[in-house]
Amino acid sequence: MTPRGWAVLSLAGLAVALVVAVVLLVPWGRPPAPRADQLAALRSLPVDQVARGRAFHDALRPAGWSALAVGLVVALLLGLTPLGGRLVELAGRPFGGHWVAQAVLGGLAVMFLADLLTLPFSAWRRTVLVRYGLSTQGWGGWAVDLLKSYAVSAVIGALVLLGFYTVVRLAPRWWWAFGAAGAAALVVVLSFVLPVLVEPVFNRFTPMEPGPLRTELTSMAARDGVPVRDVLVADASRRTRAVNAYVSGLGPTRRVVVYDTLLREAEPAEVTSVVAHELGHAKDRDVWTGTVLGALGAAAAVVALYLVGSWTPLLRLAGVDSIAQPRAFPLLIALVTVAGLLATPVQALVSRRVEARADAHALALTGDPTTFEAMQRRLAGVNLSDPDPPRWEYLWSASHPSTVERMAAARAYARETGR
Repeated sequence: MTPRGWAVLSLAGLAVALVVAVVLLVPWGRPPAPRADQLAALRSLPVDQVARGRAFHDALRPAGWSALAVGLVVALLLGLTPLGGRLVELAGRPFGGHWVAQAVLGGLAVMFLADLLTLPFSAWRRTVLVRYGLSTQGWGGWAVDLLKSYAVSAVIGALVLLGFYTVVRLAPRWWWAFGAAGAAALVVVLSFVLPVLVEPVFNRFTPMEPGPLRTELTSMAARDGVPVRDVLVADASRRTRAVNAYVSGLGPTRRVVVYDTLLREAEPAEVTSVVAHELGHAKDRDVWTGTVLGALGAAAAVVALYLVGSWTPLLRLAGVDSIAQPRAFPLLIALVTVAGLLATPVQALVSRRVEARADAHALALTGDPTTFEAMQRRLAGVNLSDPDPPRWEYLWSASHPSTVERMAAARAYARETGR
């Protein structure tokens, strides 16, 4: 059988494995959140809070959608015309056009060009955050964070590009197989490494101070049977007034992180409710689920790129002979960009189901739907959420249930349990 035939079989196998993983690992059932309860919850929110949240998101949309459109146009322009290949050649020219220079410098040039062209929209978004009082960061701090993100992306991108094109040169007929395995391994490694090495680049993390709240959180984790390395506080207040908490890492790197803004804005019982939600992610191994799905998806994407990228009309448009040569990297980016847009609603749906399960876990662990609902009300107010966003936007990109859905779930739980 030819390498292409094996690639077709491999893609079919990965697709089946991905579908099975999604069916088995994603919680497709969700806690009841009747629409009547959602509307009642919406009416219970202060009218000015709802109006301000909606106005905030109305102000954000033009920058967000413009950046998305420009990024897509740039990716297609570079990938489906010879322009991208010429940019790669130009980046490698000072080094004699060596394949390493084209692969690494040319690849990074392509990656950062779209970022630079969409930078004005990022600045526009920041002005909205400042105008609505959500950002506490000056332009200098914003620029430093931006440069840090570019530096991290450049280091990871350079390593990936060098590794990928080295494999292509060493195994020109089977690079897709090694590339798929490498992509899956990279997803797993980053799940361990990012919380330890990358997150501290942007925030300072300190253990939560001893006291009643820390004692309550650690005892709740022990009661829940969730091994957590530590409960950390992130100095988020130096850039935002938004409140949040999250769980990250796998195994020995797993930790619950609480924004310092959350500790300042919320009551201790509300913080406990938020952390109970995060413990739900750890209890149900949601990071592992995301890692497995990401690894399978990355491997399938590499094989699919090999198959789609061998289509002659596509190569002719890009002005390249093979999808595996560095000059064809812009074509890879164009295909990945389109695939990412198509996958966005599916990823959002999966995320909402996972988050709804974590909400149910928090309600069951604390047995306190009143505090859970109060916390959702506070989150919406401080973070300027639209409590009941437009349906099209919700289906397209919402990673969490809406505020009114979460409040309705708490009310349904209270009726069911009599609390």
